[in-house]
Amino acid sequence: MKIYVHNQGITLAGKAWEIKAKLKQARASFDLVEDWVNSVHTESVKPIPTRTASATAQKNNGSSSNLRPIV
Repeated sequence: MKIYVHNQGITLAGKAWEIKAKLKQARASFDLVEDWVNSVHTESVKPIPTRTASATAQKNNGSSSNLRPIV
């Protein structure tokens, strides 16, 4: 089964029993199909979180600040 999300709504493609099962599963969380479609659209527009690296390395907890010679 495939679910296509587009600007005008969603399209379910698959066998009849698969589509019925998916709608029955959605009925447990949503009262209307419209509510399900709206939640799909709001989930698909979430921004991707970005990660930023620090410019300098962070000191580990418990490491000493004394410099030791390289042997």
